[in-house]
Amino acid sequence: MSNAKHYIFLDESGDLGFSERSSKWFLFTLVVIDDPRKLEKIIKKVRKSLKKKYKRIFSELHAYHCDDIIRTRVLRALSCIDISVVTTVLNKEKVYVDLQNQKNYLYNFTANIILDRLINTKIIDGNTQISLVVDKKDTKKNLRENFISYITEAMKERISGGFEMSLSASHDEKGLQAVDFISWAIFRKYERGDFKFYEIIKDKIIDERLLFP
Repeated sequence: MSNAKHYIFLDESGDLGFSERSSKWFLFTLVVIDDPRKLEKIIKKVRKSLKKKYKRIFSELHAYHCDDIIRTRVLRALSCIDISVVTTVLNKEKVYVDLQNQKNYLYNFTANIILDRLINTKIIDGNTQISLVVDKKDTKKNLRENFISYITEAMKERISGGFEMSLSASHDEKGLQAVDFISWAIFRKYERGDFKFYEIIKDKIIDERLLFP
């Protein structure tokens, strides 16, 4: 068994609603790194630079709540370290009606697709140990347990080096805060046609494809 270990941080942008007020797109983004302390260092350094009043307001960094200066600073720092980014973009207009009514299945299915695409990129060897960290969000306990079971079983069929998965709160896990900025930048490209922040991080993206193109 290989001693190599990769850490994967998975985040989402958009929503799985299908009303007029819902987002047009939904996407999963993951970041692969060999040492999560590199992500933690960036987030801590940027947050330390904030004025005291902002530190009191924001217990963690979220791209949506930050200004363009902070967004740019985080993304530029991330673009300078050794990470690999994979994103799967769900074109909600093409989702079949029956799937629109099965949001939990659609969520799990899309997450499984991005992990499958990650394995197919070959940046992770089948014998590599993998630690997947996902934002806990505010989902119900039974849905979280179903998600963990679904992904764990699917990944164990693909790799032999060992797989572990955990749900963490983003304010406790700096790696999730980092991937949030990347996912937000990619989401802006699709939802708003805004490439400004995407351009900063695009060279780190190794796989970016639509689901239901």
